[in-house]
Amino acid sequence: MASSSPIFTTFLLLFFLATTISAAKETTASPPTASASPSPTASPAKPSPKTPSTPSTPISSHSPLDPKQIRALQSLDIPTSRDPCSPAHNSTIICDASSPFRHLLSLTLSNCSEDVALSLTALKSLSTLTSFQFINCPISPIRFPSELTSNLHTFTCINSLKKLTSVWLSKLENVTDLTVSDVPVSASGPGIILDSLKKLRSVTLSNTNLTGFLPKHWHPNLTYVDLSGNHLKGRIPSSINVMENLLVLNLSSNSLEGEMPSSIGDLTSLQNLSLSSNTISGSIPDSIAAMPDLVHLDLGSNKLNGTVPKFLADMKKLKYLNLEKNSFHGILPFNASFLARLEVFKLGGNGNLCYNHSTLAVKVKLGIAPCDKHGLPMSPPPAKDTSSDSSSDDYSADDYSDNNKQEHHHGPSKVVLGIAIALSSIVFLIIFLVLLSRCCR
Repeated sequence: MASSSPIFTTFLLLFFLATTISAAKETTASPPTASASPSPTASPAKPSPKTPSTPSTPISSHSPLDPKQIRALQSLDIPTSRDPCSPAHNSTIICDASSPFRHLLSLTLSNCSEDVALSLTALKSLSTLTSFQFINCPISPIRFPSELTSNLHTFTCINSLKKLTSVWLSKLENVTDLTVSDVPVSASGPGIILDSLKKLRSVTLSNTNLTGFLPKHWHPNLTYVDLSGNHLKGRIPSSINVMENLLVLNLSSNSLEGEMPSSIGDLTSLQNLSLSSNTISGSIPDSIAAMPDLVHLDLGSNKLNGTVPKFLADMKKLKYLNLEKNSFHGILPFNASFLARLEVFKLGGNGNLCYNHSTLAVKVKLGIAPCDKHGLPMSPPPAKDTSSDSSSDDYSADDYSDNNKQEHHHGPSKVVLGIAIALSSIVFLIIFLVLLSRCCR
């Protein structure tokens, strides 16, 4: 019985050793659980091209639609087998709640066939419309009857009607929201259109091949102006400051020149200022510091010079800043806390601009070189790798989030830990068997 005791004990120890090695293998095989990273902070919406407003859906009515308007819809290849005014059946139509017949208030024609024809008779029957929108409808334009033009408050034409003229547009005298985009407009400048539409609050004339100069007279009630993607030339007039309620000003991708007027700082309600891709020169006017609500400032691809003004860092709501491809020089006056607030920061293409490497970490990709002790660029910024993503030199808030943290230190490998446990168990078993054999002699 005494001799069986060491054998039984040895068996238990071997079983314990096998179990330990198996547990170590299972631990090693299981993948490490990644720590949950915090979700990125949702960026505030940048001001975007305004969608023309449409009347709210009136109170439901069981009255049928005016028969004349039903025939007009049929001529436009719009199905009328069901109630056209029902939002469940037609999202492009809004009707009123009049009786005995309902009437159209808003109509959107999208992705039209070239065979669709706008007859004068059909348009006359649609004179109750206050909103008329054409989206991707390459149909031939036609003269709107006066009853329709005088009633319209919103007119949208995007890649539609093939071609428009300033005379045609100037007849929309009661329109408050005008959007014309990707449609050639025959006009000697935007002024001839804007001067005729006294009630405008929102105007978009983008990618319309407009030539000429910016208007000298602006409506003070305008809140949204987008004249981007045209061939406008000359200076930005100082009279632009009359638009005290302006929220968005987009004059990008034109041929504007000269300096930015200091009066632009009088646009104290402005949230989005886009002047990129012009030939604007001079320095950034100090008056821009008086825009407390500015979120989006795009001055890229111009001929701006001078130093980057420090007051930009004091603009608390600024999230998007593009200063790339200009001729700025000197030391960048921004610190890490300001960069952490930004969501987009573009600075490349300013060869004489540099940053203080003791203030900003090297990890931050700015597209400019660090400064030497004389405040000059130490070396030209590295050439951009064309094979990489086009935004690789743009600053992102994530670029600075970890620049002061040490790399995560990994503990000992679980494989090594398992082997160590197994070896320790074997040594313990050997020592135990030696002692046991001596005791049993």
